Amino acid sequence: MNWANESSAREFILLGFSDRPWLQMPLFVLLLISYTFTIFGNVSIMMVCILDPKLHTPMYFFLTNLSILDLCYTTSTVPHMLTNICRNKKTISYGGCVAQLIIFLALGATECLLLAVMSFDRYVAVCKPLHYVVIMNHWFCVRVVAFSWFTGFGNSVLQSSLTLNMPRCGRQEVDHFFCEVPALLKLSCADTKPIESELFFFSVLILLIPVTLILISYGFIAQAVLRIGSAEGRRKAFGTCGSHMVVVSLFFGTGIYMYLQPPSSTSKDWGKMVSLFYGIITPMLNPLIYSLRNKDMKEAFKRVMPKIFFCKK
Repeated sequence: MNWANESSAREFILLGFSDRPWLQMPLFVLLLISYTFTIFGNVSIMMVCILDPKLHTPMYFFLTNLSILDLCYTTSTVPHMLTNICRNKKTISYGGCVAQLIIFLALGATECLLLAVMSFDRYVAVCKPLHYVVIMNHWFCVRVVAFSWFTGFGNSVLQSSLTLNMPRCGRQEVDHFFCEVPALLKLSCADTKPIESELFFFSVLILLIPVTLILISYGFIAQAVLRIGSAEGRRKAFGTCGSHMVVVSLFFGTGIYMYLQPPSSTSKDWGKMVSLFYGIITPMLNPLIYSLRNKDMKEAFKRVMPKIFFCKK
């Protein structure tokens, strides 16, 4: 039975923490503050990277794309979550659920691939500095970013189709804050193991392969950095790559927890908290991590922000 044919005109009830009403207001405040910082931080990074000529390099081109991803990533879920918290009946239409699922999956997969591309950029910068300009040329950077976006949306279409075509026998209560694969699979009234196996395969491609490539890249980077003679050179190299590794650890760690285990084995409340972390907290932290740990970015903010806010030339 096709899920779309069965429930195309219905709404879904997003339970969230409905059984803990005392958490509604603290959650609303947390989401509002996080989303405000996410918008401000990522828009600031995008503006600085675009307006400052000194940041027109592959590293900051990738960082601009990451900021666009994080901004869209949170916008696909947070505004609706904020609205639902303020309502007694916390619902989402079938079409809204499908759109939310596709966009959230697509942007999450794209970010996985983009983080792998950024690690390759750092590998070339540290291990092959004399060939950096040739390898990381403009068209190569555009192509790998386009590949990340197209692959992310292709993966989303496949995973969404598998998830949405599971029969649910009239079940409408999604035990989550938004429409996500593990929560939607729990609505199915059929055996989900074959679908879970297929979804696991796609998750391995999108999560484990990029994180493996990232670890290999940083293994080579660590070897190269340790061969640098000066302590200042080692500190600068580790500083450049350190912020990227923090982002990778936060994003992939929580993503692997959610998508590389059967939905039935995931603790109900813990799964919700993990989803909130990689879907909301991590995009908020990314601008802080990159701006506070990056000397070039901090100097660019000092040059560009006065021009924006005070119209200084």
